[in-house]
Amino acid sequence: MIVQILLLIAGLALIVFGADWLVDGSSSLARRAGISEFVIGLTIVGFGTSCPELVVSLTGAIQGNSDISVGNVLGSNIVNTLLILGVTSLFYPVTMTRSNCKIDIPVCFGATLLFVLMGMNSSIFGSGDSDVLSRVEGIILLVVFALYLFYCFKAGKGIDEDSSSQKTVRVPIALLLIAAGLAGLIFGGRLFVDSAVSIARMTGVSDKFIAVTILAIGTSLPELATCIVAAIKRRGQLALGNILGSNVFNILLILGTSAIVTPLSLSSVTAVDIAALLMSTVLITLFAHTGKGQRLDRIEGIILLLSYASYMYWLIVKL
Repeated sequence: MIVQILLLIAGLALIVFGADWLVDGSSSLARRAGISEFVIGLTIVGFGTSCPELVVSLTGAIQGNSDISVGNVLGSNIVNTLLILGVTSLFYPVTMTRSNCKIDIPVCFGATLLFVLMGMNSSIFGSGDSDVLSRVEGIILLVVFALYLFYCFKAGKGIDEDSSSQKTVRVPIALLLIAAGLAGLIFGGRLFVDSAVSIARMTGVSDKFIAVTILAIGTSLPELATCIVAAIKRRGQLALGNILGSNVFNILLILGTSAIVTPLSLSSVTAVDIAALLMSTVLITLFAHTGKGQRLDRIEGIILLLSYASYMYWLIVKL
């Protein structure tokens, strides 16, 4: 038990330092390359902080454990939107551009809805023997992902107005900071997840519960650390891009790839799980067009956190 606690502490330390380096390097690289911080957050940071989810879900798919693959992504997206954006907005309101509201947030919602319609076709449409994300559907998710990524880089030029006066470092140093930050986040997250799962397994809880709670929160620690650091440094677009990017990566890339490895069964996913996933994207879509301008303020952040607490309460009671 002492060893597991030490691994948890070491993992958290790597995550904290890694997030700081990643935010500084990514912001500097964005300004040097003339690309908006949102696109950097959506792509480089989003992919980097989604690496733990990729490893966990692919491992689950290779081992034929759909509960781990699907539960990890489903839980991570709920954590990303309700918990991480909620906590981030408490530190500093997260600004949203016109493009975020009209394109990026709807794309995130569309990807979520596409996953639900594909994976839950038996329950929703009464077609097929069971709820399964097939290899063909996995290919479709990957094609949609490639198209969105192409659009982001094509339309993502332009320095953010609030970042033009920020200090920049040379490109090699920025790349080194990004690499070191990603390494710290990935290895730190891995240490945390491994030790947390070991402790959870000793209590005899189910794989689905572990995936939706411990694995989801653990593999989302890179996003949480990155977003909090970005918020403190008033890099709101980097934080928002990180969350939206991670959610899109999780569904389109990670589930798409995992489904190609082996069709993923959603038999253990409940209506409440799907409702929580859809509600998280619906709330962000609503908040993008309400409140004090195009931003996620502290009151809306509290609503997100209360929604996450309600979902966790349901999971614990059901357990």
